Amino acid sequence: MSIRVRRGALAAFAALSLVLFLTSTSAHADDRAKCQHAIEKAEVRLDKAIQEHGERSPDAEARRRDLNAERQRCWDKYHQWWNGKEHRWEAEHNWEDSHR
Repeated sequence: MSIRVRRGALAAFAALSLVLFLTSTSAHADDRAKCQHAIEKAEVRLDKAIQEHGERSPDAEARRRDLNAERQRCWDKYHQWWNGKEHRWEAEHNWEDSHR
């Protein structure tokens, strides 16, 4: 193989590697955004249930379980969960005390 062909192949490989890296990073960010959105929706539903039925009502408890399930899904996938009250990703599995 000539040097020109090797350089061309190396450049093509580098370009392809960069494209694959950038698309995988973007896909990961999109997945995390979906996770964040699902948690935010569950938090809104819980807040509404608390406002309409009370803190310890069966409806609020059901929405609290739904919220914790969404947080668990994010935790299982990313080892983080979205804290909508503080607008940040949390790296500790400590949401049991949140929304109480």
